[in-house]
Amino acid sequence: MAKNPESPLEPFKRALAHAARSLAETPDLEIVYSGEGPQLSGNRAVLPHPPRDLTPQDAARIRGLADQMALKIAHHDAATHARSRPQSAQGQPIYDSLEQARIEAIGANAMGGVRENLKAVMDQAWSRRLFNEAEAVANPPLAEVVALMARERLTGEPPPPTAKPLVDLFRADIEAKAGADLDKLTGALDDQNAFARIARTIIRDLSMGEDLSDAPEQDQQEEEGEEEGEAQPSEDQDEGEGESQSPQQTAMDEDESTHREADDADSQLMEAEEDPNAEDAEEPPEMGEGDQPARPDASGDARAVTYKVFTTAHDEIVAAEELCDAEELTRLRAYLDQQLASVSNVVSRLANRLQRKLLAQQNRSWTFDLEEGVLDVARLTRVIIDPTAPLSFKQEEDTEFRDTVVTILIDNSGSMRGRPIMVAAVCADILARTLERCGVKTEILGFTTRAWKGGSSREDWLKAGKPPQPGRLNDLRHIIYKAADAPWRRARRNLGLMMREGLLKENIDGEALMWAHQRLIGRPEQRRILVVISDGAPVDDSTLSVNSGHYLERHLREVITEIETKSPVQLIAIGIGHDVTRYYRRAVTIVDVEQLAGAMVEQLAELFEEEPRLMTRKTAGLLQPPPNTQGPQGPQRRSTFKEVRRATA
Repeated sequence: MAKNPESPLEPFKRALAHAARSLAETPDLEIVYSGEGPQLSGNRAVLPHPPRDLTPQDAARIRGLADQMALKIAHHDAATHARSRPQSAQGQPIYDSLEQARIEAIGANAMGGVRENLKAVMDQAWSRRLFNEAEAVANPPLAEVVALMARERLTGEPPPPTAKPLVDLFRADIEAKAGADLDKLTGALDDQNAFARIARTIIRDLSMGEDLSDAPEQDQQEEEGEEEGEAQPSEDQDEGEGESQSPQQTAMDEDESTHREADDADSQLMEAEEDPNAEDAEEPPEMGEGDQPARPDASGDARAVTYKVFTTAHDEIVAAEELCDAEELTRLRAYLDQQLASVSNVVSRLANRLQRKLLAQQNRSWTFDLEEGVLDVARLTRVIIDPTAPLSFKQEEDTEFRDTVVTILIDNSGSMRGRPIMVAAVCADILARTLERCGVKTEILGFTTRAWKGGSSREDWLKAGKPPQPGRLNDLRHIIYKAADAPWRRARRNLGLMMREGLLKENIDGEALMWAHQRLIGRPEQRRILVVISDGAPVDDSTLSVNSGHYLERHLREVITEIETKSPVQLIAIGIGHDVTRYYRRAVTIVDVEQLAGAMVEQLAELFEEEPRLMTRKTAGLLQPPPNTQGPQGPQRRSTFKEVRRATA
């Protein structure tokens, strides 16, 4: 019996996987091809599927994406990056983009093939962007410009032709302010600590990080002190250890000492409360009250407290089918169908009404008498009558409406348990089916936490000595029930996972909203719609017990404001039993969960009647989710949020 012939793409995929593992110096690196790529999740690199007719340009681009991930694994330390990261919102994107330029420059300088692959990725990305001088002046994309200028110095490669006008527009000003420090980057290419210090200095040169005004000088003083043999902060350190200690570690030790002195009352309260034997009986109100007076918010400005994440090492983005086996998913889906048979009929009728509204906006229009396209059979009689007459072709005009993607983000917290989560699941199921029939791609996502009471993140915090103000202190779990490019028939069973006992825990809405928004921004569709189904404010006992009582809620408001004011994504919120209109500009609150289907249908129908908001250079630059500010880090971060967390506040 003859064996099935191997796909022509298999040798390319195998070679790419071997090259990526070698470049990353990680033999167990898993290479996966999916419509979700590119994405790096720990030791799992997700790449886009190579097209069937693989061109040299496509091959170089996919190789470049793999090289970017491999180089990041090999040459980037997340803890070091987070420790030196600025606090200012304007400085963070510049800091991140400079580090990315450093990582890629190491590979490009070492290997010519990697250089060409990375160049292919950059050229393709910039080829899709249009230069508008007035818009660039009004909203300078300094992070991108500075990164291109740094790349030019580190590798000798000029900016892509389509990016050159943008770089030239700001080059003189940046050179005058930070040119000398940009030149210093070359000498620190292989030292991430030193490179980070120079990057912070560049941010200060550009007046994009007022909160770092003293940081570079402090580092310099520490270095000078080490050279002169001065004793540094640790009393139990011998001379050899003092010489080998990095300036960043020294700064961290001094910062912790300062926090201990300034927050003495806060520390005492935390030590009294944080007895490991009493952890199971958590008392969030007492801990929250103890922490609130110690917040660095003396001015009364709620925004003075920056949202932080203690560690992302235990966060995960996971596909629904990876959380339980196929047999259990089938059983849970059958249970969902059985419980919601009556509601499903109601929702189906409403979905049919939505479909009629949507299809009414898709009136076809054709262009006739073309030289190529679809054969116009209605005009074949002319050829029969006159064989010398040319064939006539027609072509359907594109409709803006079809260029749409909808993401449904479902709160998977414990308070949704029971009928609310069942109705949310069946509504998402039927809407996905309806929108797919109308040519609209739909993504279904869920968010919760991996554990109650903080999980591994809280354990790391306790092992680290319970540093004050740790920020978010729980392990996130973000679930992909249906990817936008996946057909409904393949993902239908996944929605049964919401019925699984023990899945629904706590909810950190702000970061989930940013995650879903980031996925939408990466989509090619012109119209992007995000529907959030939740039953109220974010709640995580572990985080709120060691931060102010409104810590998560304040962050959620900031994220919503960013999306509603600066993003091309159209945001809808539906609250179940709780008023969410205080958070979202476009929101509906329902008392009876059976009203959820009608609310979703009506809100979507209204949005489709509006003109889609276009992605502009202004919004493209501003819509990256704010990067995570850092507290003390847990284990070295190789989590599934490695790429997403770079842009999380």
